[in-house]
Amino acid sequence: MTSTTDHAKATMKAVRIHAFGGPEELRYEDAPRPVAKSGEVLIRIHASAVNPADWKLRSGFFGKDIPLPITLGFDFSGAIDALGEGVTRWKVGEEVYGYGLGAYAEYMNVKESMTVAKPKSVDHIHAAAIASSSLIAWKALFEAAGLRAGQTVLIHGATGGVGGFAVQLAHAKGIHVIGTASQRNQVYLKELGADEAIDYSAVRFEDVVRDVDAVFDTQGGDTQARSWKVLKRGGILVSIAEPPSQAEAEKYGVRATMAVNEMNAESLNAITQLVDSEKLQVVVDTILPLSEARRAQELIQTGHTRGKIVLKVM
Repeated sequence: MTSTTDHAKATMKAVRIHAFGGPEELRYEDAPRPVAKSGEVLIRIHASAVNPADWKLRSGFFGKDIPLPITLGFDFSGAIDALGEGVTRWKVGEEVYGYGLGAYAEYMNVKESMTVAKPKSVDHIHAAAIASSSLIAWKALFEAAGLRAGQTVLIHGATGGVGGFAVQLAHAKGIHVIGTASQRNQVYLKELGADEAIDYSAVRFEDVVRDVDAVFDTQGGDTQARSWKVLKRGGILVSIAEPPSQAEAEKYGVRATMAVNEMNAESLNAITQLVDSEKLQVVVDTILPLSEARRAQELIQTGHTRGKIVLKVM
């Protein structure tokens, strides 16, 4: 193993949970510093983004059979600190980013395949805000929905962390974008590239939208239930909020699926190119120190952030 740090210091600062529950379960504490095993890299984390999946994991939404304590956080940006046996793609010191559990910490170890080269045009704070939100938007729009230039998509929560990337990615591919957002975000939504902006507090979207090829549902609940009627026959509803009803899809003559996030280096490299060519803007709403992860999770749980919340680690 090659390293730039003194691994005799076997601890690091991390935000962990020892029980499932509310934000009060988050502990900023000393934790064992991980070691890069075979096929892994050890990353010195500079920044980690905060996502809804973080508080859902903390609350037990994904199940409570996960061994505790556990370090939270999925999005990271940092530099290679050590190489596990067999790793040849990276050198110590190279800047990388990606998606993998354990990013609310000063160090994390991940498989070599879970990392790609950091965009050159943005700092670590903005790089950390990219991976999970852009990857799930990419997967929903282009893999699950199979959208192509000239088609139309309705994106709910279009100025949130995921929605903002979805609007920009669809726009970059020549897709007609209709987005829903609050009144205060209407101008911002157009700036992101939406062709039509709907103020959900003033207009019921199903009264003004018809025959779209796809709905990207980031909200679930009543919003999802009202979305079926805006799809054209043969269209598709893709949700990241809750599994859509197959019975409702059949009733309306459409398709429905749930998109689940995963690290995909090929897709993230394509996203990196869009960032570096200035076709994809990374919007950071709030920057907080790692020690304030509890406040960050409380903020994101309101569901009203514009862009991303990022924890500065080092």
